[in-house]
Amino acid sequence: MKDIQSSYDDRNIAIDKVGIKNLKLPIVVKDRNRTVQHTVADVNFYVDLPHHFKGTHMSRFVEILNEYRDALDISRLDEILQHARTKLHALKAHLELTFPYFIEKRAPVTGSPGLIDYECTISATGNGKNKTDVVLTIKVPVTSLCPCSKEISDYGAHNQRSIITLAVRKNTFIWLEELIRLVEDKASCEIYSLLKREDEKYVTEHAYDNPAFVEDIVRAITETISNDERIDWFMVESENFESIHNHSAYASIERNLRAERDEVASGRDNSRLTLVSKSSQ
Repeated sequence: MKDIQSSYDDRNIAIDKVGIKNLKLPIVVKDRNRTVQHTVADVNFYVDLPHHFKGTHMSRFVEILNEYRDALDISRLDEILQHARTKLHALKAHLELTFPYFIEKRAPVTGSPGLIDYECTISATGNGKNKTDVVLTIKVPVTSLCPCSKEISDYGAHNQRSIITLAVRKNTFIWLEELIRLVEDKASCEIYSLLKREDEKYVTEHAYDNPAFVEDIVRAITETISNDERIDWFMVESENFESIHNHSAYASIERNLRAERDEVASGRDNSRLTLVSKSSQ
């Protein structure tokens, strides 16, 4: 049958990404406590398309992924990207996996167990020449309590559910649990799925004792991340869904730590690494 996709296109316009979105597949990720965890990912899969091709072959993306359908192991990302570049005659391939990652957390006083799900995304891009670029992103729900409200009120203070997003490029293995724990420690209080009365009293008072603006949260995470040699780049953002406003409060920070460390090592001044410099003294 005639291959329309491979026919010539005379508009001379290359396409950066073309492929499929939102295909659900089972995947396997490393679990610090249970060795591995089986979960389900929403998969986006793309390649670049040279200007002279009319289209890509969408079925081939699914064919490639079906070869790993028993359970897509993220340790095989390089292999999958290379397969896509070869089969689709592309220079670059991109794979994005977004999945819930479950951690059992015990209530802070009674120890009652419950599962919390965290939205995680692994984005990988490969061209067959350079090292595959992998960005790991986590979304962590937390509680934040307003420092201003606490300061000006005769009693009580308003708080809110917040979502903290942390994306990193790393140079060695890091557990998802490590990144999640880092983020939760910088909030007014972490979130639990099961709380008895004693636990509810604890989390309410703990949040009150640890007020934090969105600015405080992203700065506190930056301070810790900046001293972690395993991380080359990061972006952190906090969105606090206000309980007394019809808008959210928001703050974000992005840093290329590898570049900044290289500047410090070469003797060039870099004010962004003040936190790192102070901590190393």
